[in-house]
Amino acid sequence: MHARRKLTALAAVAAFSLALALSACGGETTAATTQPTGLPTTVPTALPSMPAGATGGEFGPACASIPTDPANPGSLEMMAQQPVATAAAGNPQLSTLVAAIQAGGLADTLNSAEAVTVFAPTNEAFAKIPKADLDKVLADKELLKKILTYHVVSGKTAPDALAGTHKTLEGQDLTVTGSGTEFKVNDTAMVVCGNIQTRNGVVYLVDSVLMPPA
Repeated sequence: MHARRKLTALAAVAAFSLALALSACGGETTAATTQPTGLPTTVPTALPSMPAGATGGEFGPACASIPTDPANPGSLEMMAQQPVATAAAGNPQLSTLVAAIQAGGLADTLNSAEAVTVFAPTNEAFAKIPKADLDKVLADKELLKKILTYHVVSGKTAPDALAGTHKTLEGQDLTVTGSGTEFKVNDTAMVVCGNIQTRNGVVYLVDSVLMPPA
């Protein structure tokens, strides 16, 4: 009887030891399946609303109108590869600005600049100006150059350095207020799509044309 009890106790210990071993093996298997092997397939789906080519730095409602086809001249990918005036020419929101740049003879100046920040009025911004007044400006090359260079600042200005006073290529200052993703220039023009990268500059689309102080 004593021997039988001893055998029973040994069997229980062996069974308990086997259960612990199996549990340990199962824990290792579970840990292996929870390693970061699934991350590459889940990260891209966290950015479903970001336009193709976006770096995550662009902001503003008008960014949604930027072409998403990487082969489109106005896409973020293509603009990033082009100098600023050429990049603007591919953006459908900037056709009036591009015409003004060409009329003012500033395309080469902007394309050859080492680094610039451009506050680029959209077509809607130019549409706010009465046609007769706009035609008059477009016909006056010196006045046109004065207005356009007032929209350009030396250096590539990142969003976190945007607020403040900046000297323009025209020679006078403009002032940007705001923070985060909401900025206003000279208290008149809202930034509607910001931090668009080009090869030699950064572009901030604005909803009004900036007029240099008299």
